[in-house]
Amino acid sequence: MHPAPSVIIFSSLSGAGFGLLFFLGFGFPAPTGSVAFVFFAIAYALAVGGLLAATFHLKNRKNAWRSYREWRSSWLSREAWAAVSALVILAIYAAGLVFLDAHWAPLGWIGAILGMATVFTTSMIYTQLRTVPRWNQWATPALFLTVSLAGGALLSANTEVAGVLLLLAGALQVWHWWKGDRRFAEAGSTARTATRLDGTVTLWEKPHTGDNYLTREMVYQVARKHAVKLRVIALLAMSLIPAAMVLIFAMHHWNAVIAVVVHLAGVLTSRWLFFAEAEHVVGLYYGAHADRTAPAAA
Repeated sequence: MHPAPSVIIFSSLSGAGFGLLFFLGFGFPAPTGSVAFVFFAIAYALAVGGLLAATFHLKNRKNAWRSYREWRSSWLSREAWAAVSALVILAIYAAGLVFLDAHWAPLGWIGAILGMATVFTTSMIYTQLRTVPRWNQWATPALFLTVSLAGGALLSANTEVAGVLLLLAGALQVWHWWKGDRRFAEAGSTARTATRLDGTVTLWEKPHTGDNYLTREMVYQVARKHAVKLRVIALLAMSLIPAAMVLIFAMHHWNAVIAVVVHLAGVLTSRWLFFAEAEHVVGLYYGAHADRTAPAAA
């Protein structure tokens, strides 16, 4: 699928922001005064900035508020409710720490859990899509949550926890790639199942002579050789390099900044691949994914 920059920025930055809010909500660390203000300012800049970036992917932004009505059936609506609830509750919690030197722990716990619920609902927007087999697996929400917590631990200076979570995120990312490469064939979607025709079905002529919305957005494919290079870069930057920095070297301010920047660059690369490598079943109508369905079509 075509990787939209707004969604990549949203899922990467907001995940790190809510991850930081998770640790702040549970009191790891528990700063007060101006230090608390700086921590929460960074967390809100990432979380809210990411959420605002997502609105640029909407065709009619003025109708975004309507998503709140569909919480019974829409993971996007649940994401919106979880995000607003987490941000409001944690704003009250932060105000107590910054202005009153008051640690209202229950508010922090509730806000922290709602922050992770927001990340989970974001991941479920993609996980629920059976039309994109690569996303339709348990590793998708596990990866989103772990990457968010790893970024939050790194930003909150919980170095040992960050190191473990970064390595775990790297392992989950490798699993997601390995399993994702097999998911399309496992799902059993072929040109025959797409058209409901009997026998061996092959493409004689494409449905359209030129590009359209589907070919631009849903049938986008990244070259394998480029994907392999980007996977290596993503794994090194998102997981291995920052994990080595926090577990092997003594952490100082500049060390921490570099580790965070490298990690976020890796997450952005990983999320670009998350979308670029996603094979939508509609591509079967355009002759795409033949290499993914060859065993099933035989």
